[in-house]
Amino acid sequence: MPDDESDSSAPAPDGGSQRDEPGRERLRGALLKPSRRQAVVAVLLAVLGFAFVVQVRDTKANDTYAGLRESELIQVLDGLTGTAERARREVDRLETRRDELQDETSARSAALDEAEKRVRTLNIIAGLVPVSGQGLRITITESTSRVNVGSLLDTVQELRTAGAEAMEFNDEIRLGADSSFQNAVGGIELDDQLLEPPYVLDVIGDPHILKTALTFSTGPVETLELEDGATVDIDELEQVEIRSVREAPRPEYAESGTGE
Repeated sequence: MPDDESDSSAPAPDGGSQRDEPGRERLRGALLKPSRRQAVVAVLLAVLGFAFVVQVRDTKANDTYAGLRESELIQVLDGLTGTAERARREVDRLETRRDELQDETSARSAALDEAEKRVRTLNIIAGLVPVSGQGLRITITESTSRVNVGSLLDTVQELRTAGAEAMEFNDEIRLGADSSFQNAVGGIELDDQLLEPPYVLDVIGDPHILKTALTFSTGPVETLELEDGATVDIDELEQVEIRSVREAPRPEYAESGTGE
């Protein structure tokens, strides 16, 4: 009997091994061929792990100055403050230089404009360019005798004194500061060119002032009419066109100074 009880209560030699075998097979199958639920869980765990690693790295990066002593932090702050101050000074320097360049550009532009105006004025005075503007047309027609050279010269001088800016005889000869008159056969010679009557003088300037300079008592018009027997007609015009020009003289002896 005891032998029978002992035999009945003893476990079978391979019972545990047989029960563990299906569990291992299931684990191997899950690893080799995971189900959809297991794949989703694995992905979520991977994402969670990656987020944790990134958070740890950011925390370490933000703790760059965490281990520094107070004196070291003060040095770092002073360095940053010095860098900012140097940057501010450089910005101020660049802005000042920009303003200086703008001022220099404005001054240079103003100087160029003034020089161009002076050149235009000198060209007009010298008779080197065509011009137009309000003024007079004076027609001197010989009647009983020839017009005297001195009378024409007096007329031109009075007009210059009254502010004439440009003058032209007979639509072909531009008057200049060095123009000369002399008697010639068949008329008057002006700057080595023959002028034949009637003498038509176009003048640019203030019409009223120019006319007053010619018509005052014992003035040029009275002299031409009474002494030379000429007829003088004066027309005030809103637009006088002077197209003839003079050649710029070339100096023989004068040279540009070194002081300019």
